Amino acid sequence: MRVTLVQTALHWENPAANLDMFRQKLAPLAGQTDLVVLPEMFSTGFSMQAAALAEPMEGHTVGWMRETAQLLGAAVTGSFICAEGGAYFNRLVWMFPDGRCQWYDKRHLFGLTGEDSAYTAGKKKLVVEWLGWRICPLICYDLRFPAWSRNQAGNAGAKKNSVYDLLIFVANWPERRSHHWRSLLTARSIENQCFTVGVNVIGQDGNGYVYSGDSALIDYGGQSIFQISRQEGLFTAKLSLDNLQDYRQQLPFLADSDYFECI
Repeated sequence: MRVTLVQTALHWENPAANLDMFRQKLAPLAGQTDLVVLPEMFSTGFSMQAAALAEPMEGHTVGWMRETAQLLGAAVTGSFICAEGGAYFNRLVWMFPDGRCQWYDKRHLFGLTGEDSAYTAGKKKLVVEWLGWRICPLICYDLRFPAWSRNQAGNAGAKKNSVYDLLIFVANWPERRSHHWRSLLTARSIENQCFTVGVNVIGQDGNGYVYSGDSALIDYGGQSIFQISRQEGLFTAKLSLDNLQDYRQQLPFLADSDYFECI
C-alpha cells in the first residue's frame, strides 16, 4: 500500500483557504497513492472556537474529502471540527474513494488548551479495512495513552476492532515537545508490532504555538522509514503487509500480551 503524509502549515481558522491549498497540493497525486493522511483539524488549525467553526457531517469539509478521495482514487483521512447532536467533536473522517466514510472522535482531549471544555470526547476506537490492511487512526494527544492504542493482534480474546497492521496519528503537536512525539511514535510501533504514521503541522498558529512537523513513518521494528522536520511537502512510501506478517511470525510477542478492554 502506498501511503502519503501531508506536512504543511495551515491558514488559521480559514477553512476555505485550507481546502483550496490542499486541493492544489494533492492534485498531482491522482493514481499515485492509496492513502492520503492530513493533519489534525486540517481545515482550521487547532482552534477552540468550536461554535464558530464547526460543520455537520453533511458540510463543506466532508464534501471536499469525498470529492478529493474520488479524484485521487485513494482513501483520505484527517480530522475536522464537527457539530452533531448539540455537541462538538474533534472528528477524524476516513473517506473511501467510493464516497463511503467512517469516523473516530478523539478520545483524549488536551486540557492544557481547553480542548476538554470545547469538545466532547469520543468513546469508541475505529479500525478500518482498506486494501487488505487493518488500520487504526487516532488523534494527537491519544499518542500519550498506550492502553487506548494497544494492538491485540494474536491475542485469542481480542475483539475485531482492536487488531490492526497500521497505526495513524494526525496531530498539531508543538515543537517544544517534539522529543516526546518522536519517542512515543517509535514506542507505539515497537510495542504494537505495526507500521506507525504520524502527521503533524509546521509553522505557527493563531495562538502563537510553533510546530516543527517531524512527521514520520516508522516500521514494525521501530526503525524510521523517514522523518521530516520543518519541511513542507507530500511524502510517499510503499508498505509491505507481507514483511509485517513475516516479522510477527518470527517474533510473536503480541500473542503473549495481556488482554484487556478500555472502557
